[in-house]
Amino acid sequence: MDRKAELIDQILKLEFDMFQRVPTLSPTACQESEGGFRLMRGSAFETWSEATLDSYNEDLLQAVQEERNLLTEKYARMDDLIPCMNFNPIIDDIVKIESEWQVEARRKYPHILGGGEVCEAGGFEIYLHSELETYSDQTLDLYYRDTTEALKQGGNLSEERYLKMSLKLGYGSLEEHENALKTQIA
Repeated sequence: MDRKAELIDQILKLEFDMFQRVPTLSPTACQESEGGFRLMRGSAFETWSEATLDSYNEDLLQAVQEERNLLTEKYARMDDLIPCMNFNPIIDDIVKIESEWQVEARRKYPHILGGGEVCEAGGFEIYLHSELETYSDQTLDLYYRDTTEALKQGGNLSEERYLKMSLKLGYGSLEEHENALKTQIA
């Protein structure tokens, strides 16, 4: 396993442990499915640079040391139960870029990206903003660098994440995955 894969695995272990401890009235299916969690989050982390992964891993380890649960904080922010945790203006810049990518990807692949609470108007932005507030300023700077670099190269990290997920699910492309879902609905 290469260094980047090791970092992603470490991050997924730390995050899933935190995710299982997010207080809910009743456990959700995704809290009980480590495979689904790893598929979604791991596909996203594969688009990050090693430097960004390193920094975020340090954020998670620091949170564990401080007995903080970054995922609990994220969901509490999403529900507006706690005040803003980070006012770094880069957060708004990242959310703007990522939201445009998400809209473009949803337009091209509505069956893969459509539906669900996070996909509703503003839901994605709230989700992402809340998550980014849990990152250190160093991680935000590195994540912003990754995002703007992809933008300069004409990339769409949202599509790249879903492509990685689709390939892991056994599809040869996003188009093949989209068509399979379209056929299931018809």
